[in-house]
Amino acid sequence: MQEITQTLKNQALILGSMVATMWVVMIVDTFVFHHQLKTFGIFPHSLVGLRGIIFAPLLHANFNHLISNTVPFVTLGWLIMLWETSDLLVVTTISMLVGGLGTWLFGGTNTVHVGASGVIFGYLGYLLFRGYFERKFSSIIMSLFVLGAYGSVVSGILPGMPGISWQGHLFGFIGGAIAASLATKK
Repeated sequence: MQEITQTLKNQALILGSMVATMWVVMIVDTFVFHHQLKTFGIFPHSLVGLRGIIFAPLLHANFNHLISNTVPFVTLGWLIMLWETSDLLVVTTISMLVGGLGTWLFGGTNTVHVGASGVIFGYLGYLLFRGYFERKFSSIIMSLFVLGAYGSVVSGILPGMPGISWQGHLFGFIGGAIAASLATKK
């Protein structure tokens, strides 16, 4: 029981630190830099825009954007850590890189992409595809649970909503699927 409690504390600390970082960045961006940190987002087809692959998940357009990303980030992130706490770092990294690079390559010219939703879609892709790649009963049940709870947002990987980075969603989702494939081979 003590080991479970310690694991849960570690998971809460990891997710809490990641979310707190996004919130501190948003507060500083809003009240100190007056929304100028978005210049560190992903600017497709621009060399300077490549830095956004690392920074964009920490940046958000406004507080509503950050609020809408916080709950699924924590929920899906914690579900990933149910297998192994360290999986979160792997999935986050792969989703950031694949999602960010895909956005940089295929995003519209003269646009800026910010937000953690690419990583969130990576988490979603990971959780949905883990059951497929691992083929264990528990993984399949988790995939079905996530499909039931979050399946309706999968349409976010398609173009259609102005101001929404479907490229970040799509390539983050692909990054999550890649991470699921790699996780089941270890």
